[in-house]
Amino acid sequence: PEDGQKMGLQGMINDMLARCDFDLVQHAPKALEQNNPRALAQVITALELGAFEHEAAVHAAAQANPAPVLGITGTGGAGKSSLTDELVRRFRLDQADRLRIAILSIDPTRRKTGGALLGDRIRMNSIGGSKIFMRSLATRDSGAEIAKCLPDAIAACRAAGYDLVIAETSGIGQGNAAIAPLADATLYVMTPEFGAASQLEKIDMLDFADFVAINKFDRRGAEDALRDVRKQVQRNREAFGAAPEEMPVFGTIAARFNDDGVTALYHAVAAKLKAKGLK
Repeated sequence: PEDGQKMGLQGMINDMLARCDFDLVQHAPKALEQNNPRALAQVITALELGAFEHEAAVHAAAQANPAPVLGITGTGGAGKSSLTDELVRRFRLDQADRLRIAILSIDPTRRKTGGALLGDRIRMNSIGGSKIFMRSLATRDSGAEIAKCLPDAIAACRAAGYDLVIAETSGIGQGNAAIAPLADATLYVMTPEFGAASQLEKIDMLDFADFVAINKFDRRGAEDALRDVRKQVQRNREAFGAAPEEMPVFGTIAARFNDDGVTALYHAVAAKLKAKGLK
């Protein structure tokens, strides 16, 4: 309380920033250790700052562990973080906590202030325990929905021995698909309120996504949205020999406990990741 009286709010903020102003790279270890999340966090920080001397060694170590990457992207506010949390919860329950899972969540940097909220973890309740690692990243000046360091961060997670890497991007518009080249399986999350059916023609990720989740499926018009998106995915894939109901489009309610739609999505995602090498 005395500091507040003497320094004021801005003075306390300036004091905190001054105390935090030191070189974080000096703490990064030369090599990654298994079961050491602190070392992994320090290496990712150094990679993010572009000042890690042993970057080549990290990528070489990652070659020995081709852990699959699940890329999750979608519109802002669609519920990507909540859905990620529910998928992680199902992985933990279904696999009896055997899997080591790394989550890389990216939030946008505000151009005006240069800051990022990094608020994805607010929505996550299943990320506790020694086998779950979570790291928030900012887009910084990447100009895309992913951070420039994301490929390096994925390699670091693989080098640290994680079995599955989940990369969640910041919110995107209609024409962004930057996560697709980095992921072994991709999930596009949207809501029923996408506008007219013609808007679906403009969504780039419907061409690339392995799975589509229409989240917040309890909203009005969700069944119609599910039908329209299934037909659009069928057209994009030219899968006219299959029924629209066979398309990998799921209605999910991530905010509902034990939602059947999320469980159906989990089983489809798990099967795809198993084919990509997940233990």
